[in-house]
Amino acid sequence: MNDNDKGARTVGAAAGAATATGIALAAEGASAAAMTSALATTGSLVGGGMAAGIGVAVAAPLAVGAAAYGLYKWLKD
Repeated sequence: MNDNDKGARTVGAAAGAATATGIALAAEGASAAAMTSALATTGSLVGGGMAAGIGVAVAAPLAVGAAAYGLYKWLKD
């Protein structure tokens, strides 16, 4: 593993963690009705309901981390 790979992993992990932290902080203090409504709305964007919204919310930090990793590698090469 070279230094470029380590840097890309670090950037990807940091971006994913920042996204997950932002989602968690946005949900803090929200009522159950607000969270349910937000998850159902998010899920409806992909043709599902609240369960699909949970999947989208879980996948968001992974997608951001992967995009940051790819962008970093692309810019460094």
